[in-house]
Amino acid sequence: MTDSPAPLADPHLVYDPVAGSGPKDVVILGSTGSVGTQAIDLVLRHPDRFRVTGLSANGGRVALLAEQAHRLRVRTVAVAREDVVSELREALAAQYGAGEPLPEILAGPEAATHLAASDCHTVLNGITGSIGLAPTLTALEAGRTLALANKESLIVGGPLVKALAKPGQIIPVDSEHAALFQALAAGTRADVRKLVVTASGGPFRGRTKEQLANVTVEEALAHPTWAMGPVITINSATLVNKGLEVIEAHLLYDIPFDRIEVVVHPQSYVHSMVEFTDGSTIAQATPPDMCGPIAVGLGWPERIPDAAPAFDWRTASTWEFFPLDNDAFPSVNLARHVGELAGTAPAVFNAANEECVEAFRGGALPFNGIMETVTRVVEEHGTPRTGTSLTVSDVLEAETWARARARELTAQTATATAEARA
Repeated sequence: MTDSPAPLADPHLVYDPVAGSGPKDVVILGSTGSVGTQAIDLVLRHPDRFRVTGLSANGGRVALLAEQAHRLRVRTVAVAREDVVSELREALAAQYGAGEPLPEILAGPEAATHLAASDCHTVLNGITGSIGLAPTLTALEAGRTLALANKESLIVGGPLVKALAKPGQIIPVDSEHAALFQALAAGTRADVRKLVVTASGGPFRGRTKEQLANVTVEEALAHPTWAMGPVITINSATLVNKGLEVIEAHLLYDIPFDRIEVVVHPQSYVHSMVEFTDGSTIAQATPPDMCGPIAVGLGWPERIPDAAPAFDWRTASTWEFFPLDNDAFPSVNLARHVGELAGTAPAVFNAANEECVEAFRGGALPFNGIMETVTRVVEEHGTPRTGTSLTVSDVLEAETWARARARELTAQTATATAEARA
């Protein structure tokens, strides 16, 4: 096995920016989303271990944000939408008693980024989408431990993140990468033969490409295992989510793409596996629940008691594993391709996909049209900008181009479809 750079995430290394015996001060970005709300539930169950000092959200659920701020008694609340500041201030005033000081409010597109640099031990980045890149970079630069649920920031800004992160500074929160992280603790890096990333298969497991041609948005949103936001749920239906996770695994653990395998596991009990050179495979398994990975992200190297449900081994169960159908779900191989291209290519892939998912949800693209359009955008992008000269501006410029081109191709598809029906 040849020498290669140290991995970003290593369970054998502990980065502790603020050593101490008291509760860890935590900032939660994306607090009103799925990861954020579950993280808050975990914190409230373990006040001796964690203290939340700041919350950020987009601004679509102001009442919930105000309630969270009050329950946690945070110092700062950040909201991306400046137009909801008055509503937020009123909601906070309604939660807090007379004479109680209200938390500081940060507002605007950069609010979460500013909060990521605030005084704390750990920043949990639970923002959805590549807008999480700036807070990720800021948290790393400020020396915080980064509990990373925002996979897009690593995928689109891989070289930028790797340039800033110190050994052990990033703890993955995605269920698959938290599983790999824990399984990797069973051996040394030189012992690893293969990473095996599991996929539920989504709502369309077993269907052919032809059978996927006319599936509806409602069907795509009916995930059989996980309750997630609409974009992530549709990404799970196309398996784009799994392709992104392959790129993320490569970046986190510095394992070549040809040694990262995807296997379909409908029950979602085994969250991922590591195969070692002696033939042993270590699997991390729990019932489907994000509280376990969140607890790893916030608590590592300590285990948080009763963070997530455990199996009842007295009850019979069947665990199945199937190979991935790359013809019906070409997204994983395309993700490998853009991951190997590196540079701005993953940003183009991710941005084009986000646009195409929205087009599918709005009825402008058929289900198979998502990956067909993303593939065209990636091909047209050509040779990505790579190397040490890559900047945040390069990434944002590539994303802007990819979104515009995806919209153009989507409009062409919609026009052609309408003409064919006429």
